[in-house]
Amino acid sequence: MAEYKDLIGDDFTAEEFEKFCKFMHETDDAEYGFARARALGYDIDGLSIAPGVIIHKNPYQSFGKGVRISLYTYISGKVTIGDHVLIGPNCSLPAGNHKFNAKNGWFSDRTEADYDNSIVIGEGSWLCANVVVSAGVKVGKCNLICAGAVVTKDTEDYSIMAGVPAKKIGYIDKETGEYIYGK
Repeated sequence: MAEYKDLIGDDFTAEEFEKFCKFMHETDDAEYGFARARALGYDIDGLSIAPGVIIHKNPYQSFGKGVRISLYTYISGKVTIGDHVLIGPNCSLPAGNHKFNAKNGWFSDRTEADYDNSIVIGEGSWLCANVVVSAGVKVGKCNLICAGAVVTKDTEDYSIMAGVPAKKIGYIDKETGEYIYGK
């Protein structure tokens, strides 16, 4: 088993590394979330990142102001998240796909884009726990994506989406904020 020094070099003492790990993985309040975002290199007003979040950083990602990314969420590829988006625990936003190779009979190790694989989460949306947004999907402004939904197609603004695959089960009245189901 590798020692921590084998993994990170001489940048930390054992005690500092232990404190860093605790900071990154055991604290889940707003102040730590803001500090965690800064420690990960994000200088975005109000961005909060909870413990266990995995973000495969790249120059094509964009996170808005006031975004909250909850526990154990996974974000990879070209992902744009609008202002004031809430992402619940255990969500997955993988902006890419592995391509099946019929010649060798397996999927590629790397994402191979045959189309626009980017994911866009519209301003003011809320992705509840365990939501998956598939590659190439644009979630509209102020959407409520219910827990466990798998979003495979673009959504309209103010939609309430649920199910696998996600279907529109209602909308949010943008004047009153009321949830209207069945329409």
